[in-house]
Amino acid sequence: MSDETLEALQARHRKEQRDLVSRITQKKKQATKKTRKGVNDECERLEREQKERQEQELAIHNGEAVPEQSDPEQSQDEDNEEIENALNSLSVTSPAAQSQTPPTENAANGNAPRKKPNRAKARLARRAAEFDAIVAQAKEEAANMPDLREQERKRMEQQLSRHQLQCKEIRADGHCLYAAVADQMQARELDLKPRIQIKAIEDDSMPVYKKVRYTAAGWIESNSDDFAGFMEEPLDDYLAKIRDTGEWGGHMELMALAKAYEISINVLHGDGQIDKITPGGEQQDAGEDARDIWLGFYRHSHGLGEHYNSLRKAP
Repeated sequence: MSDETLEALQARHRKEQRDLVSRITQKKKQATKKTRKGVNDECERLEREQKERQEQELAIHNGEAVPEQSDPEQSQDEDNEEIENALNSLSVTSPAAQSQTPPTENAANGNAPRKKPNRAKARLARRAAEFDAIVAQAKEEAANMPDLREQERKRMEQQLSRHQLQCKEIRADGHCLYAAVADQMQARELDLKPRIQIKAIEDDSMPVYKKVRYTAAGWIESNSDDFAGFMEEPLDDYLAKIRDTGEWGGHMELMALAKAYEISINVLHGDGQIDKITPGGEQQDAGEDARDIWLGFYRHSHGLGEHYNSLRKAP
């Protein structure tokens, strides 16, 4: 015990608590109506003994107590005596027998009823204290964890300043890649009409992000041989997800949009990496031309996970 670190001791205590909860749950599931009370008593005893032992071990580790030599047989005898006393206290006397015993005789024999301690309240209090301790520990661990969202935000701000860009926040709803491309196309006054004919996008009532979705799906469908190696499901199912659901877009959809709109797409990461996707399909160094658009890629800053924002030129 003396060689065990505080972290190891606390980790062992947490594992023991989880194991005990599992054992107690199994015992209670197997209990019958006749054995339920005995099982509950045993479970309470196990909880109490483990709590007392762990508190003693923690006190010994902190130098607040010294190890005690315990006699296992004596401890078992005391537990058996406690259970026997509890069972005896629950013996039921018939109403007729009770009426035959005068109250004065009960008092003289020292059998006057005594108020029992409220074990349910004590048990609830112990559980509440244990729960509060677990919550406090979880909060402490969370406070010591790095804030990945804040770190990414600061790094991205540095990159935006370096490239003279500003972020246009896009709603994190599964359509962010397509909505960001649409925002960039409109901000750069580029036509959303692709190189291929897609009748559905001629509907002016269709949201612009939806037009971008249909463009990506249409290009992939028309050039399926170029994209088949990237798919893990049938082409029709994949295209239906792009057109009609909130399925996230990724590198394959960016490749399709670069070709369909004849644009170069620059994807800026918080670490300074820039992925440039060109109409030819090859990766190139980031550059500047009239048909360049910029997207920001985020891993930690939004609740749904990976996210794209539109990056406009700073005034």
